[in-house]
Amino acid sequence: MKIAITGKGGSGKTTVAAGLSLIFAQEKNQVIAVDCDPDMNLGLALGFPNPQEIKPICEMKELISQRTESDLERPAGYFKLNPKVDDIPDNFCPEQNGIRLIVMGKVNKAGGGCLCPENTFVKNLLSHLVVARKDTVIMDMVAGTEHIGRGTAGSVDAFLIVTEPTHLGINTAKRIEALAKGLGIKKVFFIANKINGPKDTSFVKENLKDNFLGFISFNKNIQEQRGRFVFDDELKKEFTDIYTGLNRRL
Repeated sequence: MKIAITGKGGSGKTTVAAGLSLIFAQEKNQVIAVDCDPDMNLGLALGFPNPQEIKPICEMKELISQRTESDLERPAGYFKLNPKVDDIPDNFCPEQNGIRLIVMGKVNKAGGGCLCPENTFVKNLLSHLVVARKDTVIMDMVAGTEHIGRGTAGSVDAFLIVTEPTHLGINTAKRIEALAKGLGIKKVFFIANKINGPKDTSFVKENLKDNFLGFISFNKNIQEQRGRFVFDDELKKEFTDIYTGLNRRL
């Protein structure tokens, strides 16, 4: 299963990506968790040791130069558009408890969609993960649909949009839904985070209706862990319900 997770900043998409990665791994799936967000917090949420020391893919300059046949001294020159990427997950990315973590990092170029070796390498790797790998791939995306081209989008099994129970959160989620569907993604679902009681649940269900997949209660346990995701009984039930719902709908 290939899952992309997005939402506006602060909605909790990294929390959802971490929780689903752990649930899938506990259900004996081989999981690749992909951090596509420039903030790069997924490793911390998953409890990887020293996550700040994990080198992002786009900072592997010598490797990218070799694979794209580009010149580090003249980055504006010609380079290979289909570099070898199939060995990256197994040979260059840490693994823990059935979850392999890939940190994409931020391409430090003017314009996020630049045609440069780093961006080309990242997009080819993401396409390989979604199209060719048999693992469960869970991607913590930036807000919107950046990094996903039309070819990759058609192979994503589910696009999950995380929202808060507010009018602003719902409106932003619906705009992201329109972008995703414009790329040809057919299975788009919403997950509501930071739910405080029945009024929040009713508000979300009224506004998201059939595309609503599940909800996550406001949870002090996550705050107390300083960013690291740890299941308690409530979180385990809520994420298990989302996991079950995904399998039923897909």
